[in-house]
Amino acid sequence: MTRYVLTLQCPDRPGIVNRVTGALLEVDGNIAESAQFGDPDTETFTLRTVFDSPATEDVVTGMLTEVAEALSARLTIRPESRRRRVLIMVSRYDHCLLDLLFRHRNGELAVEIPLIISNHTDCAPLADRYGIPFEHVPVTPESKEEAERTLLARIDEHDIDFVVLARYMQVLSNDVCAAYPGRIINIHHSFLPGFKGSRPYHQAHARGVKLIGATAHYVTPDLDEGPIIEQDVARVGHAHTAEDMVSIGRDVERMVLSRAVRHQSEDRVILVGSKTVVFA
Repeated sequence: MTRYVLTLQCPDRPGIVNRVTGALLEVDGNIAESAQFGDPDTETFTLRTVFDSPATEDVVTGMLTEVAEALSARLTIRPESRRRRVLIMVSRYDHCLLDLLFRHRNGELAVEIPLIISNHTDCAPLADRYGIPFEHVPVTPESKEEAERTLLARIDEHDIDFVVLARYMQVLSNDVCAAYPGRIINIHHSFLPGFKGSRPYHQAHARGVKLIGATAHYVTPDLDEGPIIEQDVARVGHAHTAEDMVSIGRDVERMVLSRAVRHQSEDRVILVGSKTVVFA
């Protein structure tokens, strides 16, 4: 028996679940987990199902592709054992990268990490410690286009499923963002929207906020406005300094990004227009 993960997205209409489960019955599929949602705003139906089947991947894909075509649906099917391949990008702050590598080594993140790319060399020793190849790709105003060509080449060379910006402090071009919709995840050091810029915790401190947070979202050409995958907050008080907030905020960033990466790696996130459905 092989365990498969199926996702489906299509215009909402009666009989969708019946069509899918009927196809699964044809391949002797036994459903282990299933979740669905009909979005009333976009009239879009989304589904994630985990099932076991003795049939080969080609047979399962063929049967469900027929159903998808009849429903005008977007379909993904993956043997659960085939892990998503992730390229991580980082600059100098290493807390999010360290957390992802630690969880990956301990088996908490079922992904493969064939490469880490950075515009600095600060995190090279960390990558080496975890046995992950590291490539330094400097970025200057003059070399930005060349750096992005390198990124696109590495995505193709390593058959990357999605990219994680683990505090990568460079803005990707509109062309790169548009080329990989729903495949580039960024961790924003703030609870979006608000307090944008390079010193969000200092802005928050100046305003006397009582909550700080972090947001994991898909990267789009609109800076820091992509569909949100995961968020969390931490409560702070008047006695906390800006440096305290930085420390607390880093903890929240780590947790939020790791949850977002786990959701993405398990095919739990479905992009619907400007927002996401997350079957967590």
